[in-house]
Amino acid sequence: MHGERGEEAAREAIEAVFRREAARVVGALTRAVGDFAIAEEAFQEAVVAALERWPVDGVPDRPGAWLTRVARNRAIDRLRRDAGLRARLPRLAQSAVRPRATDRLALVFTCCHPALAPDAQLALALRAVFGLTTAQVARAFLVTEAAAARRITRARTKISAAGVPLDLPDAAHLDDRLGAVLAALYLLYTEAHLATAGPDPLRADLADQAIALAGQLATWYPGQPEAAGLWVLMRLGRARAGARLGPDGRLLRLEEQDRTRWDRPAIEAAVRDLERAARRRRPGRYQIEAAIAACHAEAPSWEATDWRQILVLSHLLRARHDTPVVRLGEAVALSYVAGPAVALAAVDALAEELAGFPSLHAARADLLFRVGRRGEARDSARLAHAQTANAGRRLLLEARLRAWADGPS
Repeated sequence: MHGERGEEAAREAIEAVFRREAARVVGALTRAVGDFAIAEEAFQEAVVAALERWPVDGVPDRPGAWLTRVARNRAIDRLRRDAGLRARLPRLAQSAVRPRATDRLALVFTCCHPALAPDAQLALALRAVFGLTTAQVARAFLVTEAAAARRITRARTKISAAGVPLDLPDAAHLDDRLGAVLAALYLLYTEAHLATAGPDPLRADLADQAIALAGQLATWYPGQPEAAGLWVLMRLGRARAGARLGPDGRLLRLEEQDRTRWDRPAIEAAVRDLERAARRRRPGRYQIEAAIAACHAEAPSWEATDWRQILVLSHLLRARHDTPVVRLGEAVALSYVAGPAVALAAVDALAEELAGFPSLHAARADLLFRVGRRGEARDSARLAHAQTANAGRRLLLEARLRAWADGPS
């Protein structure tokens, strides 16, 4: 495999393998060597080796096994070089480094240890467990790539220094870590549901990872309704994924989607699980977000959407998780109950806090158009377009701008 096409194919293969295998390899190697930082560093070195070798030699038949072998050898080299770590060498040298079914979820808990600040927990989990690049992590936190790299490095070092074991916590030690784990999975699914950048507007691969881990979490801890709520929320989003893009790759708004393409059996199964979680009478952020998603998913048409119920749920969500993004969603629901003019005032109040958030400007454009201020609507749509790197959303905004081209300024 040679030339630019060979290099591109190799890089795509490495990225896919990295996302798929990172947590399994790092988890198994952490368990074998007893040090997360060494395991994660060794895996990164294996990826660098793949970038060098695969374009020349071709992608191996079992790329995950190749990365595991090279990472294990790099870890052995590191232990040999460091006199303070040589005592661990026999343990690793005799280990087969075989991943376990729970390694990925255990690694999420390791990254989300309370020894780390919340932002550091999420950054490390997104990088080490889910295979997001440092650039993607930076976009998720709205920081520079250099700042994200420093955050990840500090978190990795602190986890290693704390000697955090690779294991799933028991119920007695769950409360101080579950919230961070749920937040990490939620952030991953948010990236999958609407990618911050890249050629693919929707990241089905990341969505599948997030759903699988959320399902494992909900199954492993059946007494945690918020874990079930997050799992339901993800499944409801995935159930309509087949209708979210038009033939031209444009992101389709809810009112434009062909609901016959939604996975109704998956929606019904998810709603049943949400109802079971609700019977525990411990409502939280993710259960409420899932309930809002269920209102949309169960509506037979856009016109039949129960906006009053969504607004009530939005109020409940804000009471438990008051953020500018939650208030923006509440304002959108308000626009279909009290009218766009009332909602526009609520959105304008968020302008400073969400100045760099394209969803704010897209929502504002819609509200301005609905109250007849078409020139301002076009300005807001252009601002949203300038701020988003998602290809599908850019096509959506371009289509709206074309549709709004005629009329008063």
